[in-house]
Amino acid sequence: MTPHRVSLFARAGRDPAALIGLGVLAAMAIAATAGPAMLPEPDAIDLYARLEPPTLGHLLGTDELGRDVLARLLAGGRISLMVAGATALLAATIGTAVGLTAGYFGGRADAVLMRVTDGVMALPLLPLLVVLAAVDPAKLGLPGDSDASEAVAVGRIVVIIALVGWTTVARLVRGATLSLRARDHVRAAIAMGAGPWRIMVRHILPEVASPMVVAATLSVGNIILLESALSFLGLGVQPPLASWGNMLTGAMDEVWTAPLLALWPGLGIFLAVLAFNLLGEGLQTALDPRRAG
Repeated sequence: MTPHRVSLFARAGRDPAALIGLGVLAAMAIAATAGPAMLPEPDAIDLYARLEPPTLGHLLGTDELGRDVLARLLAGGRISLMVAGATALLAATIGTAVGLTAGYFGGRADAVLMRVTDGVMALPLLPLLVVLAAVDPAKLGLPGDSDASEAVAVGRIVVIIALVGWTTVARLVRGATLSLRARDHVRAAIAMGAGPWRIMVRHILPEVASPMVVAATLSVGNIILLESALSFLGLGVQPPLASWGNMLTGAMDEVWTAPLLALWPGLGIFLAVLAFNLLGEGLQTALDPRRAG
């Protein structure tokens, strides 16, 4: 690890807000991974135990179908965090590839790729996601919602959101690449006969990795909100799989009789978005020497 990267994460580690965000995310990840194994099956329906208050057997009570709320909250957290992390990674990969190519080659390649980027950014985001999510996978030769596994259901949402979520990283990486392309070590590599892909991977990509990580981290909170909105509209992760968004959908009919059913997934969304934003802002501060001191 280079001294620049060591200092970046060391400075981020001195930011109390970033540490709080990281701690909250770590606690959520551990609970979502290990918690369901110690709780009732999240999809187990018991109509005789509908809308029960919190008890020792059901610490957060039961929902409208008698399912354990805590078990579904943790299972839904696992799905929502998986979608957010995988989407941010895929979007960052697409954006980095576009930005590197546009910034290094310039000319017509830069013009075409940046116009495509501007076009995607100009599209109304939520309506576009709704249209993409409403496409029937069975008509494309993919498993339909009724027979999709957890991996297929998560992968579908990841691809849909990533298709429109790469533009910020692309513009950021392009700008950094334009600057790095004129530096002496890159010019020296070109003079020694190194190919463009080798230069981009070996000499430019490591330099743009830090701002790319910051941009990806800051985007995760927005991704969680988008996934929750799609699931709330019935176009995201479909029951019986739990996500925080579709838990809110199920709670709407019972909001006056059992308001806690909406509180818990809403609180999960709020804390996850806040934690990712705190972590991203901490990394952004560490990356900027003027702010980091």
